[in-house]
Amino acid sequence: MKPKPLFNTHDLLEGESRGFSNTPDNSLFAIKKEGCIHLYKNSCPHLGIELEWLEHQFLDHSKSLIQCSTHGAQFVIDNGECVSGPCLGKALTSVAFTIDDQGLLWLSDDT
Repeated sequence: MKPKPLFNTHDLLEGESRGFSNTPDNSLFAIKKEGCIHLYKNSCPHLGIELEWLEHQFLDHSKSLIQCSTHGAQFVIDNGECVSGPCLGKALTSVAFTIDDQGLLWLSDDT
């Protein structure tokens, strides 16, 4: 089966987050911050559960941190490091990707 891009980066607005389920066991989410895309596995390092509290809602109310809906753990958007909550010192798993000339985001082969 021919691979498909995950999404068009032009469709993700500044300060937005969006979740994706590209396979049954590989749920991902993306955030656009200061023009950069950050892509992580949708799995809290504390219990391995998905982070969002509503569809596509991964950020705290200020949109400055990623927040786990279950225990309120907070993570830095730029590097996924947990800065508050039960998984302090751990980090979200980042996902490698490329963006082509048309703005399409493609997962790297090892994802």
